[in-house]
Amino acid sequence: MNHAKTRRKIYFMGVGGTAMGNAALLARAAGHDVLGADTGVYPPMSGVLAAAGIELHEGYDPVRLEKIAPDVVVIGNAMSRGNPEVEWLLDTRAVRFTSLPAFLHDVVLQTRRNIVVAGTHGKTTTTSLAAFLLREAGRDPGFLIGGVPQDPPMGSHLGAEGDPFVIEGDEYDSAFFDKRSKFIHYAPHIAVLNNLEFDHADIFRDLSDVQRTFTHFSRIVPRNGYIVLNGDDTNLRALGAMGWTHVVRVGVGESCDTRIVDFSESAAGAEFSLFWRGQVWAHVKWSQPGIFNARNAAMAATAAGLALDAGNPASLSLAPLARFRGVKRRQEILWSTKTLTVIEDFGHHPTALAETLQSFRARFPGAILTAVFEPRSNTARVKTLQAAFMRALALADEVYIGAINRPEKLREDERLDPEAIVQQLEAQGLEGYFSQTNAALLQMLMANTLKVAQSAASRPRLVAFFTNGSFDGIIGEYVAAAKATAS
Repeated sequence: MNHAKTRRKIYFMGVGGTAMGNAALLARAAGHDVLGADTGVYPPMSGVLAAAGIELHEGYDPVRLEKIAPDVVVIGNAMSRGNPEVEWLLDTRAVRFTSLPAFLHDVVLQTRRNIVVAGTHGKTTTTSLAAFLLREAGRDPGFLIGGVPQDPPMGSHLGAEGDPFVIEGDEYDSAFFDKRSKFIHYAPHIAVLNNLEFDHADIFRDLSDVQRTFTHFSRIVPRNGYIVLNGDDTNLRALGAMGWTHVVRVGVGESCDTRIVDFSESAAGAEFSLFWRGQVWAHVKWSQPGIFNARNAAMAATAAGLALDAGNPASLSLAPLARFRGVKRRQEILWSTKTLTVIEDFGHHPTALAETLQSFRARFPGAILTAVFEPRSNTARVKTLQAAFMRALALADEVYIGAINRPEKLREDERLDPEAIVQQLEAQGLEGYFSQTNAALLQMLMANTLKVAQSAASRPRLVAFFTNGSFDGIIGEYVAAAKATAS
């Protein structure tokens, strides 16, 4: 199904999701007729899709789908058995259906030299960085980003056939009928392995299970391709030599090909030097926080540089990094005064929380650090990483833990125990709070922080919300209350 040849009518189930919506935009840019359905397509995605000429439908209706008669239905991985359109497709076999990753392979990736960014953390930022650097170098890469980047200024772009395609490669499963990791479909020429930890407890049994799928991914990199590997990550090193292709290591260790040197961070920003095989590549000063973002930049720069010059990635200029604005919901400042700063972060894994909280200490010296965490992801909702979450949250001064998302889907003995975490934190001298509802948590948070934050005698306070979902809207409500209190 090469996009340069046959015009198709393509129907996306779950088109309101970020990945599905951006894939629908790619299909439209490739010249196809595109339609989609979801139980709610809201701004800004609804406006972007409509502006591209994509017809949107509310809810799922097999009678309507039969009348539309698409050539293919792309089924998002949020769809499951019991959905009326899914059941009609299975009953009748009247229309071909496929998963989103398989569709992307057939329509876009099969004919491109792809940079596929994988890892437990940092995929969205690293994908955005690689696409940004290639564009700044005067190329027209295609890309598909799983979040809302500020640079580049859109989440998807078809790009020029002769230039690389950069895509976020998730290890999560592809669809209810295809349990392979998404990135197995993505035909990597350059595979970026940013880091590897246990995650997605609903999909993988343990760390070895995650390593297994990363090994499968690495084995489809061609011999003339590259694996750009975090050389500091012991779980990635355990994958072995991977001698079937070229391996380039990135990190702070002396054995790394691309090496991060002299990282420092303060309220003014972060800076570091990059070396390529012992030679200075660039000195970077930028606004993105943390050593984790420095590593994201080094991984992206190495992959993008190799895509343009296989012998010397350091020929790629990194001066544009000073202008890189990042990705929404990644340490995004929502409100800031001399006494109160409110930040939203997509963090939902203990390592990501710990790295971000450590960065906040350097960026906001002397501030009271208040962490507000929603146990929402399928890993955060269960006890598997409870001790790790406790250690990460202990890096804050105050901790508020919200309601566990969909607790009825879990047995009581397998659920995360927020009250136990709070008790352990209080035993260490921290203040901890937990509520059975996010609305009640918001009331506690406002009562304990807003009036105090307005006192001229109080220390500055940073309130950081960590969630990979909506947090039931309390983030926006807190920011509105902070603004009202300040006025």
